[in-house]
Amino acid sequence: QVQLVESGGGLVQPGGSLRLSCVASGLSFSRNAVYWYRQAPGEEREFVAGISALNNYTTYDASVRGRFTISKDNAKNTVYLQMNSLKSEDTAVYFCNARQLGTPYWGQGTQVTVSS
Repeated sequence: QVQLVESGGGLVQPGGSLRLSCVASGLSFSRNAVYWYRQAPGEEREFVAGISALNNYTTYDASVRGRFTISKDNAKNTVYLQMNSLKSEDTAVYFCNARQLGTPYWGQGTQVTVSS
């Protein structure tokens, strides 16, 4: 059974930083690409960042490029999203996503609120 569990969200002031984590069971991040998405209230879920399985190639949405960094620790089967210079528009629930044998899996999400 595949399970993705996100953590690390919280309330932070504009300009602050947070690091999100996504731990997987039943699925190996060394063999599957992993993505972060986010969903703000009343908005559709949107892509934030991704990291490939084998060579750690990363990709980012233009809105976060240069501020967010995705990385992973295969030994811990964990993917991270380091978020710096946070803005109010980054407020959303952040979700971890991965596919295995064509089936997508999502975590439950972690809330990030950027507010003074």
